[in-house]
Amino acid sequence: MSSLRPRREEPPVLEEWYRRHLGPDIHDISSSGVHPYTFAEIRDLCRIPVDDLDRIVMDDSVSQGGAGVRRAIADRYAGGDADRVLVTHGSSEAIALTLSTLLHPGDRVVLQEGIYHSLGHYPRAAGCDLVELPARAVRDGAIDPDVLADVITPGTAAVIVNFPHNPTGVTLSGQGLKALTERTAETGAVLVWDAATAEIAHRWDVLPDPGADGGDTVSYGTFSKTFGLPGLRVGWAVAPEELITSTYPLRDRTTLFLSPLVELVAERAMRHADELIGVRAAEARRNLAHLTRWTAEHADQVRLTPPEGGVCALPVFRELERAQAGPEAVERFCLELLARHRTLLVPGTAFGMPHGARLGFGGPEEDFRAGLAGLSDFLRTRGAGR
Repeated sequence: MSSLRPRREEPPVLEEWYRRHLGPDIHDISSSGVHPYTFAEIRDLCRIPVDDLDRIVMDDSVSQGGAGVRRAIADRYAGGDADRVLVTHGSSEAIALTLSTLLHPGDRVVLQEGIYHSLGHYPRAAGCDLVELPARAVRDGAIDPDVLADVITPGTAAVIVNFPHNPTGVTLSGQGLKALTERTAETGAVLVWDAATAEIAHRWDVLPDPGADGGDTVSYGTFSKTFGLPGLRVGWAVAPEELITSTYPLRDRTTLFLSPLVELVAERAMRHADELIGVRAAEARRNLAHLTRWTAEHADQVRLTPPEGGVCALPVFRELERAQAGPEAVERFCLELLARHRTLLVPGTAFGMPHGARLGFGGPEEDFRAGLAGLSDFLRTRGAGR
């Protein structure tokens, strides 16, 4: 008889959904990132000759990240200060290391509604007192000033937000960001800023990283979303040095550091960020224009707030909204779409939004249009059935 007694914990809906349903020959219009580059494309765009790869010594790196990749990230996002950069296995590790170290039981933490699951997990696991920043408070590029004052109060330990928001694509203008940073500074709260898709903007200019000038700000970035390099598994945090060094005991017992091979590719990719992002951002904007036309044609079935940044949106399906259907209904909806048309969406239950689904428009144009065509057919047959 086995003595194994693993602790049982429900996995995040988002990750479990992909584990079960993402496969070959599927029109994936669910992703929050642009479509990935091949390594050959990366070597060409980022000028990585074979000789540079051959010279890499497959030795250990260091806890904070190699000097070259940290400098490259710092030059773009941290005002050139590489000492405030921590390079990690995806931004998910940056989130785990910093929030596990930063937060304490009983801390008052403001958490944006519908936020990425990791950003909410660690405050809950730490036993923090959570206060929600409602989605409806963010409009026209700003957080409602009355809500800002009511929610971010003196004694707040941290304010955790994600702009452009995944999955809705709602974001802040420069003035909206200024108001948020001023309020967090006034109250002494740490601003925790997830900027995974900040490099692609549609309504306003790309927002500067609020951690670039220092201060009590923790910001996260990743190569997985707008760079088209999810398989590289590299992310980063820009944070006060004191917080970075405080993460070392946890990292020493888990991942230690990255591979020097991965760090070289990441460094070159960061130095050629404008080229990598520019190609994919242009494709995403063409897809967004098609999505806008598609939404207008299906206005009786779909309600969509136009995304202001990033490469995903959250269409709400009117039949589910009218019926005030429970969470299971949108999951059944997405499973039927997948079974009938090989088209993948992520149900809004992954984000606490039960009447919609995440739709990504960062993929190849032909695949994106094919996926929307499948969704159109599905909506048409459901309407005919009713």
